[in-house]
Amino acid sequence: MRLLSYSAAALSVLLSLASLSSAERVFQSSSLEVCQDNSTISATLFNVAFTPGNRSVSLTFDGQSTYEGNVTFNVTASAYGYTFLRTNLDPCTYAGLETLCPLQHIDIGFYETFENISTDAIGNIPGIAYTIPDLDAVVEINMYARGDTQIESHRLGCVRLRLSNGKTVNQTAVKWATAAIAIIGLLASAIVSGLGHTNTAAHVSLYATALFSYFQNIAIIGLCAVPLPPIVISWTQDFVWSVGIIRVSFLQKFATWYQRGTGGKPTSILVTLGSKSVQIAKRGLDNYGGKAIAEVGHAIYRRTQTVVTNAGGAYVVTGLQRAAFLAPMEPTNLYVTCVTFYFIFCFFTLLVIFLFKVICDVAIRARWMESQNNRFQDFHDNWRIMLKGTIFRLILIGYAPMMILSLWEFTQVDSPAEVFMAVIFFVGMNGALYLAAFHVMTIARRSGHKHQTPAYLLYTNATTLKKWGFLFIQFRASAYWYIAPTLLYILLKSFFVGLSQKSGLTQAIALLIIEAAALIGVSVIRPYMDKTSNSMHIAICVVQFLNAVFLLIFTDVFDGPGLLIGVCGVIFFFLNVIFVFVLLIIVLVASTLSVIRKDPETRYQPMGDNRGSFIKSQTTLTAELDMLAATARDAGDGEGGYSKEQMHARNASASPVSRIDTDHGSHYRDPSLSPVSFGGHEEQPGWRPPTATHRSITPRPSMGSERLSVRSGVRRPQ
Repeated sequence: MRLLSYSAAALSVLLSLASLSSAERVFQSSSLEVCQDNSTISATLFNVAFTPGNRSVSLTFDGQSTYEGNVTFNVTASAYGYTFLRTNLDPCTYAGLETLCPLQHIDIGFYETFENISTDAIGNIPGIAYTIPDLDAVVEINMYARGDTQIESHRLGCVRLRLSNGKTVNQTAVKWATAAIAIIGLLASAIVSGLGHTNTAAHVSLYATALFSYFQNIAIIGLCAVPLPPIVISWTQDFVWSVGIIRVSFLQKFATWYQRGTGGKPTSILVTLGSKSVQIAKRGLDNYGGKAIAEVGHAIYRRTQTVVTNAGGAYVVTGLQRAAFLAPMEPTNLYVTCVTFYFIFCFFTLLVIFLFKVICDVAIRARWMESQNNRFQDFHDNWRIMLKGTIFRLILIGYAPMMILSLWEFTQVDSPAEVFMAVIFFVGMNGALYLAAFHVMTIARRSGHKHQTPAYLLYTNATTLKKWGFLFIQFRASAYWYIAPTLLYILLKSFFVGLSQKSGLTQAIALLIIEAAALIGVSVIRPYMDKTSNSMHIAICVVQFLNAVFLLIFTDVFDGPGLLIGVCGVIFFFLNVIFVFVLLIIVLVASTLSVIRKDPETRYQPMGDNRGSFIKSQTTLTAELDMLAATARDAGDGEGGYSKEQMHARNASASPVSRIDTDHGSHYRDPSLSPVSFGGHEEQPGWRPPTATHRSITPRPSMGSERLSVRSGVRRPQ
């Protein structure tokens, strides 16, 4: 029940999205975008804050003008692509702008506060504009010569500013809540697995892993170099923790020190915010100024991230740079930060396993919970195998973010040491996972040839199940090979996201094709363990495909109206919010019931591939053959053999999890009785020759957990 209360509390934090209002209403902007080639006016620093409560506007502006003469300004205001205001301003007749009449070829600086703004102008602002999060409002100012025709060919300059009301869905509470629920799911699956409920553990682990993977895919949308609507940027920032983008002050200092110490030179975007604006690549940024930005963009530092600047000298960040800046951290610190957090996550996970091993040792010696001694002994005997399996699981969890960041690092060369680290991660993680997948497919094919089912050797061999099970346990036995397309799917996405940061359109088209292929594959093959799991993954693939469609729309490749992109951004947000909420409920319910129910296995139907019988048969077979071996050695009840009471107790307490120590052959005395050699009687090192005569075992895998028939010609002495 405590787990349920903690889960409910974590989930309730998500509802904080509905309470984003603050005491003071304000509209503000911190950057001015150039939206015309060869604009005669530009800005390096721009900050504006409009407070309707006291009818004042505070303006800070540092810029340059290359035009001399009287001008007029055409001001256009729009929200979500819908234009609701058009007006003309003449500096010579508008109070407060007299210094621009006439405009001179000089540096322009404003540090003014304008008061007593017209109440009529304030009254025209709809009330929803004050409360809706991540307001997508744009004010565009076009400059023309006074008396000239206001057509685009006569335009002298164009600047654009984006307004924010201070409300956002990028909430720290949401990040903590989603992370807590994902961790709860993983912990619940580990606890249930330790209690011997293998089928329940497999389902809970599948749900938790699917949720975590979906979080990473949302974050990947934000890592693409596509101008996104403000609400989409903020929503994707809620999940960048799943790819390791987490800001901690001392880690930022360490990353900066590490880069300088290894021959790199960090950027300094954050420390220059007082003198330079930073433009976050949102929708519409490239409509007018993309060519100008590309032409005047230049590298600020050598051997560092190419941070692009616009014509006025303001920084322009997009894709991975955008995610780093909003974290906030320097772009050159991103790779070291993510790698460090991945190491910390792996270290603490392995530390927990080691501490549990110590607890098991103490429990066995102190005879704590004697009814659970078999499970403690199982972990004690096989903890090294479980440790290896956990390491492989951690590699799979971090596979997508580490591939994206390593490939991106190849294009940035922040420092030689970081590039070397990227090579190690890229080669090491790919080598480990693809070799493991090859090993699993080899075992499955051998099992199919010998036993007419891939499930037999995959689930009867304890080493295979504990070490490589993370690759195939979520699939039905006949679809064991689907792990290869899954790894290829992740790698292809990583290539396009990491290497195509200069072309958002390329990324959008590639992700659309990849997600379409993934959706078709899951819908047609249905590779997962049961109907519920297949339905869940099909739904995830549908949402991810729709996200890819929205991403392509955000590139403005269709040259649609601004309202189209604004509406698609809102739909993207609500679609993903609802779907995340549903997935969180599924994981919480499955995790909670798996822990509080006495027998959670009753919630799930047995798998059609008979895996449960193969897993359970190992414990039963081990217990029975140990007893038969002791009997055959004429040990007697009081001389190390098993009495009837001991035999009954051993059968009753047999754990459904296999206790075969496959690193040392088996507990069996007869090599022909090994579950991995029923078909071929392969010799295994460390096996003793049989001591009983005329004894044989007839394997009956199709009978599941039924006992094997044993015939022995050895009689016990009277």
